[in-house]
Amino acid sequence: MCLGIPGRVVEILDGYHDQVALVDVQGERRKVNIGLLEDDPARPGDWVIIHMGFVLEKTDEAGAAAALSGLRMLGSGEEP
Repeated sequence: MCLGIPGRVVEILDGYHDQVALVDVQGERRKVNIGLLEDDPARPGDWVIIHMGFVLEKTDEAGAAAALSGLRMLGSGEEP
């Protein structure tokens, strides 16, 4: 099982061949690699799922909220 963290793309950073983006994750901005999304590149405003500094997939706001809810539940130690 891999844990993905949801975030929203703020901007694509210059100088990295369009493979690094600044992503807002719960108010904290992080640089992440978006190079795995070659077929459907991430753009500012897109919601994405991040694992180990790499964006694995794009999602929508509802998918991001569901991922965050699951992470919170895991952190609480509660059973689903």
